[in-house]
Amino acid sequence: MTHVATIRTTEVVLPEAVEPDGMEVRTRDLPAPAPGQVVLRMEATGVSFAEQQMRRGKYYDQPPYPFVPGYDLVGTVVATGPGVDAGLTGRRFAAVTKTGGWATHVLVEAADLVPVPDGVSAAAAETVVVNGITAWQMLHRLAKVRSGGVIVVLGANGGVGSTLVQLARHAGIRVIGTAAQRHHHAVRELGATPVDYRDPDMYHRIRSLAPDGVDAVFDHVGGPGVQQSWQLLRRGGTLVSYGTAATKDEEGSSRLPVLKLFAQLKLWHTLPNHRSAYFYNFWAGRRRPETFRRTLAEDLTTVFRLLADGVLSPQIAAQIPLTDAASALTLAESRTVAGKVILVP
Repeated sequence: MTHVATIRTTEVVLPEAVEPDGMEVRTRDLPAPAPGQVVLRMEATGVSFAEQQMRRGKYYDQPPYPFVPGYDLVGTVVATGPGVDAGLTGRRFAAVTKTGGWATHVLVEAADLVPVPDGVSAAAAETVVVNGITAWQMLHRLAKVRSGGVIVVLGANGGVGSTLVQLARHAGIRVIGTAAQRHHHAVRELGATPVDYRDPDMYHRIRSLAPDGVDAVFDHVGGPGVQQSWQLLRRGGTLVSYGTAATKDEEGSSRLPVLKLFAQLKLWHTLPNHRSAYFYNFWAGRRRPETFRRTLAEDLTTVFRLLADGVLSPQIAAQIPLTDAASALTLAESRTVAGKVILVP
């Protein structure tokens, strides 16, 4: 165990369902790491759609208020608990936390650490932690699209979307990506054919680009449009839904839109129609912790290698100090940026 003086952490707290400027910055002493734990000094954490939902109280299984948001982070180990290799100290790792990442120092299970390759900056690595795992698993573990296939990525300029486009292009897959007109140049640069998501004939336009249907649609929007996503599929195609952005501003239960979507996808999946429908849940395998951790580490290591090799280009929308998390969240929610908004110490 590394014996260290008490570590103070500065963290951003969601006290209740608030506007971004209602979040609070607090400082407290961090307890010493317990057996199996380390303290990570945060170098980069991100603003994802999950935090945008959590601040409204709309995320499917968020903890009760108050809590510290922050789905993932990249940082350096500065202290180790009993039973943890002290040699980890001073090394850079990524970790998926679901909550708690928006802090200068975070207690993390050593078993959840994934090494960040040398030469990859903390901010670059942060763009592909949850986003990279999500994109990789949806493309290669769920949809299993082969080289030569064609897919549709809704929100191709977003954190997950832009990573998905790059992974697909690397695998020899053609991509049609939806985005606002102002992001079409960025989407083209990633290697996808852009379609304006505000165009009332968007689905008709996609059909004209892929008249025989597509091998997969990756849909984070949900709502009524998911029916049209399903209809884009060719025989043997797969719909992967991974969010309900369309209902983010609706009043009422945060679970209801998700449960309705689950039911719809399950029905489609069981129909004898030679097409598949899935809801991607990052935490689906958590009941088997060892397998979950192993798969997560394997997939993130693969994505990090692609990042280090230059196959993936980190899509950093902005880097903003942690104490100005309100500005970062406002920017991420403005839908004006391409890539991921990063918080730094």
